Amino acid sequence: MKSTRRSFLHTAAAAATAASVAKAEASGRFTRVTRQGSEELKVGLIGCGGRGSGAITQALSTKGETRLAAIADMFSDRLEGCLDALGENDNLKGRVDVAANRRFVGPDAYKGVMASDCDVVVIATPPHFRPAHFEAAVAAGKHVFFEKPVAVDAPGVRKVLAAGEVAKAKKQSVVSGLQRHHQYGYLETIDRIHSGEIGRPLFARCSWNMGFLWKADRKPEWSDMEWQLRNWLYFTWLSGDHITEQHVHNIDVVNWAFKGPPKKARGMGGRQVRTDPVYGHIFDHHNVQFEYPNGEWCFSECRQIKGCVNDVSEHVYGTEGEAHMGGGGWRITGENAWQYEGKRNNPYQTEHDDLFASIRAGKPLNEAKYVAESTMTAIMGRMATYSGRSINWDDALNDDTVWGPDSYEFGPLPVDPVPMPGQKRR
Repeated sequence: MKSTRRSFLHTAAAAATAASVAKAEASGRFTRVTRQGSEELKVGLIGCGGRGSGAITQALSTKGETRLAAIADMFSDRLEGCLDALGENDNLKGRVDVAANRRFVGPDAYKGVMASDCDVVVIATPPHFRPAHFEAAVAAGKHVFFEKPVAVDAPGVRKVLAAGEVAKAKKQSVVSGLQRHHQYGYLETIDRIHSGEIGRPLFARCSWNMGFLWKADRKPEWSDMEWQLRNWLYFTWLSGDHITEQHVHNIDVVNWAFKGPPKKARGMGGRQVRTDPVYGHIFDHHNVQFEYPNGEWCFSECRQIKGCVNDVSEHVYGTEGEAHMGGGGWRITGENAWQYEGKRNNPYQTEHDDLFASIRAGKPLNEAKYVAESTMTAIMGRMATYSGRSINWDDALNDDTVWGPDSYEFGPLPVDPVPMPGQKRR
């Protein structure tokens, strides 16, 4: 039986919740991990790249006693490099204490962190791995911060939705890397949209247009698998393509403004400039039209091409005004003209502050549903651009395509062909 937008969480996810909780209770593993007041919170890090290093720094910088007690990565050089950088940060003195037997390397390294006595787990691995790591963290009774996007395909999204319901039942806090939800300017602007200050929303547009990002030049000793893992941005099975890995931020803001995900997507995209094999097989531009259940539309575009005009912003147009967000500012035009002049905060820090405060107060946050839905929206957009077809939400969410290999052994791994609209189904 196919799931619908409204029934999905009441069927598959709810059933998974009930089964998982019952099993945990029966085995005596159902634990309440809420930590009150000023007790030390031990943190584990999974994924030691640039975002992982930044996220763990922010987690350890929250109010109250914190300590990095376990760490994991696919590669030992990244793990040790991360620890060296943290050790040189004077603001973290006394907060980094990772014994050799708590440093885990390889495809199963995350299991070592889950088995440790950490209270909180920071998941910053490439997006492909996040559903399994999140599911394992919830099962292990950990509070979770995990980066966006939280999956690269629909089966991964369904896994996150189900695990998110388990976390809710077990009163575990879950915060995602969609940091705009913790940024004061966005919070007030969205509140004004929801309060009717631009009238009835009609349509939106959002963009993440920029130049190239990093790439990892291949070394002779690297196998196909190692090269793809170290160059993960450019392979759909690892990143979800940049519409999912990066543009999800803007898409999420529109979902937030429209109070839920769209019902349909169609679009176009391609690989115009980044055609060299060093860039894997992802597109360098996507343009998607999302149709929402109440008749709103979103015109979404993202591009990673040098020498073009850059734009990272979101705009919502209503019957009585417009809301403009991005570029460091937030404003409304029309009958209720307004400009945000309040306090500026660092949302990357605030999201961790909010997570750790919720744990200490015993008032769990749970952001799993909206980050999973925004991730799925971006994936649906990618399905539309890869295939050239119109894709509806129910078909996208129930799609069984799994991106990625069956195992992660270092060795040969052919690169998927570049998707061709009109030929590729998904």
